[in-house]
Order: sequence, then C-alpha cells, then structure tokens
Amino acid sequence: MAEVKKQPLIAVVGGDSLIAREIREVLEGSEPPPRVQLISNAQDDSMMLAPDEEDVMVMAPLSAESLTGAEVAILAGSQALSRKAVKTASEVGIKVIDLTGALEDRPNARLRAPMAEPLPPSGGEDSVQIIAHAASIALAMLLAALARSANLRRTLVHIFEPASERGKKGLEELQQQTVAVLNFQKLKTDVFDTQVSFSLLPKYGVEAMEPLELIEERLERHLASLLAAWPGIPMPSLRLVQAPVFHGYSFSVWAEFEDPVKAEELESTLEAAEIDVRREDPPSNVGAVGQSGLSVGAIAVDRNNPRACWFWMVTDNLRISAENAVAVARELL
Repeated sequence: MAEVKKQPLIAVVGGDSLIAREIREVLEGSEPPPRVQLISNAQDDSMMLAPDEEDVMVMAPLSAESLTGAEVAILAGSQALSRKAVKTASEVGIKVIDLTGALEDRPNARLRAPMAEPLPPSGGEDSVQIIAHAASIALAMLLAALARSANLRRTLVHIFEPASERGKKGLEELQQQTVAVLNFQKLKTDVFDTQVSFSLLPKYGVEAMEPLELIEERLERHLASLLAAWPGIPMPSLRLVQAPVFHGYSFSVWAEFEDPVKAEELESTLEAAEIDVRREDPPSNVGAVGQSGLSVGAIAVDRNNPRACWFWMVTDNLRISAENAVAVARELL
C-alpha cells in the first residue's frame, strides 16, 4: 500500500494575533491545506489554550522543539517575539517570513509582496522574507494596473488607517472609547494616547505605542521599494490618517496622466487587472472585510483637470497581508 505523504508543516508564531487568525483561514482554504503549528508568546514550557471564535486553539511555547519539523515559520506576533523567533528558527534551519516589521533591518532581509510583484524574484530563499506594509501592497497593485494603459505623471493619496493595524489592543481601545464617549466616561488611551473614536487624526498622542509618523514612513519606504520594479511609475505623495474604524483600509487617490482620460476606460483597465470595480455603489471598508484583493469605485475625472481622475479604493488590511505571506510560504515549501 502506497505511503501517504504528509503535508508540509508551517509554524505560525504569535498564533492568537489578528493576523495569525487570518493566516489560518487562508491556509485552510488551500488545496490541500498544510499542517499548522501555532506558537504562543508563553515564557514557560507549558502548552497554552486560547479561545477562538468557534473553538479553543492549542499553542505551544516558542522553542527549538516546537519549531522542529516545520519548513517555514510565519512571524505574526509582537516584534519582540519575532526577534526571539528568528534566532530559534536559525537554530533548527527553517525559513522565516516576517509580518511584524521587526526584522527588516537585517542584512539578509528581502521585502516581498507577491500580489504586487511583476515577476517572482529569483534566489533569496535563505533570506528573511519581509511582507510589505498592507497599504503599500494595495497602492502598488492599483498604480501598476493603471500604468498598463496610460502614463502616470503624479499621484496624491490619503490613506485611512483602521484600528486593527494596531492589533487586538487597538481594536479593544477603539471599542472602549466608543462606549465611553457615548456614556461620558473616561477614555482608555494606552495604544493611541488620544481619542480615536469619532475622530480623524493625522498623528497620535506623544505617548502612543507607535507614532503614526513612523508607520507612514515605513509604508512609504515599502511602496518605493515595490514601485522600483515598475519603471515609469512615479512615487505618490502620501498622507496617513487614523480613522475611527475597526477593519479595512480606505484610500482616496488622485492620479494625473500624460493625456486626458475617460473614467470608463480606466474602469476597463482595472477590471482587466482583476480588480473589483464598483460602477454603481462605491465600495466600503466594512464590505471589504474577509474579501481578497482590491475594490475600487467612485471613479471620476477631475472637473478641474481633464488629465486627472479620482479613485476610491478599499481592501481588507489583514487579508491582503495574510495572502501575501501565504503566497511566499508556498514559494518556499
């Protein structure tokens, strides 16, 4: 009787994070799905039980033993956990994909975004694979699609950041603030150090966990790296704004072309690139949750510039990051 070959094992470090849950869903949708080992942030040698929406997850503590047998480790927890995990992964000789940004300064780091890359890179399997910022992936996909049919001169983008980019703590703080504002209670400000609920913000408070300006710089740096693979696409001018929403990026994009444009032609161009174009009702960040790819709508030529056009775009920030991480994992298996 033929021996049944085991599916490859993927370790997800930080297995109870928001992005880890998304990775699990994407992996479960694979045919056939790989085996998954969830790694916790526990500091002892005990197994950990973590509640999920439908069941209880069993997670092992980070150790050489818990990573042994895995072919790839996807780092989806805290930055501190990622720095610890990469050392352990090197001990057992497995490949690393980082979703936390903790390892991008390493000499062997390679920025990756398969959904926004014109061609798969050659070599570099021994590098630490850094998944690009979710918003940079979405923008690179949009601009690359537009550049296929028209020459871009310049673009301006406002990016509206969801609280889920700050993980479970960000979601919980936005939820608490929303309830507190409506009930005239004291606000919790551990993550943002300011009121995010019912507010649009260009920066956080001075004692925020991470300044919004640094997040914007990382996004811009990643986008510049991705666009380097697409000659002729100018780097956009960006502004990152914290929005009082739980999930999903929204983008207001203004693009100017070399020649006058028609909205209908741009819609056809985006559809040819397999981007979901909403011709009637514009897409929303709420509707994007759990969905793959990009949705674009409210495409309109600028009334004051016939060569320019406005676009409204949304994407699920967690899903697009997870899908790119899983795509890299498939390359490495």
